[in-house]
Amino acid sequence: MALPGVDFPGLGCGLAIVRDGKILLCRRLKAPEARHWSIVGGKVDQMERAQDAARREAQEESGLSIHSIRFLCISEQLIEAERQHWVSLIYVTEDFSGEPRLTEPDKLSDIRWFDLTALPQPLSRFAADAIRALA
Repeated sequence: MALPGVDFPGLGCGLAIVRDGKILLCRRLKAPEARHWSIVGGKVDQMERAQDAARREAQEESGLSIHSIRFLCISEQLIEAERQHWVSLIYVTEDFSGEPRLTEPDKLSDIRWFDLTALPQPLSRFAADAIRALA
């Protein structure tokens, strides 16, 4: 089931937000990878730079004010069961202000910090790629 209005492959972005050995993860309610724990992120809009999209998505999904970010890795997801193909540019930051809160309850069921050595399951593919790149 492809997403309405999205031609595949789609261009996505994500932001690994880290603090004191922990990473901020949110639990997705919708495809792709519903019920998986993921870093904040989403689709890059037409004529939007991926790094700007990562910052925008992070602020929308967590309520945090995101400051400087840097490139971390590329993640490619081929999700056969959902007929989706995403190429995502993943960024990382420790430069933010505020405390995370669930700001999009229609898209996410939970958001919280996890120790990098005690991660929840299942992880989304691009969260797993970001966590591997952080190691």
